[in-house]
Amino acid sequence: MGRLFTLLLLLLPAAALANDWQALRQPGAVAVMRHALAPGSGDPPGFTLGDCSTQRTLDAAGRAQARAIGAALRARGISFDHVFTSQWCRCRETARLLDAGPVTAAPALNSFFQEKGQRPTRTRGARTLMDRTEGRRLLVTHQVNISALTGRFTRSGEILVIRMKGAAAEVLGSILIAP
Repeated sequence: MGRLFTLLLLLLPAAALANDWQALRQPGAVAVMRHALAPGSGDPPGFTLGDCSTQRTLDAAGRAQARAIGAALRARGISFDHVFTSQWCRCRETARLLDAGPVTAAPALNSFFQEKGQRPTRTRGARTLMDRTEGRRLLVTHQVNISALTGRFTRSGEILVIRMKGAAAEVLGSILIAP
């Protein structure tokens, strides 16, 4: 009974999210993704933006997760005109490994986990980025940024599909490929 229950728990998220791929095809849809698995929380003391050796980074499971998400997108014929990413190494690596479109660093997507006062500025910047960019868009960022934008918590590698309605983000669906 225990093994069956575990199997059902593993399959339930995939089944529950099966229709959310279609959300990406809705008019005005924007994909907002939390970076793939990077064990830990926040960044270590001495963190430097341009130095990945000082940051929390993807582990092997996170890199495999990012590749698997990219493969799942491509298998469904989904690519992006723009892949915007936080300047943090774990986000840049996730965006690159997805291989889902041209990658551009966007400071508006940088984490404010250790700088809570940056929340309004970064959230406004993310909205502006979405408003001023045409085509299919994917934003690779951090949990705190996604929560500020949508009010939803995301797991590592999870994609929320949203549509902006004025100042509010309407969540159209989510996609999660576990690490």
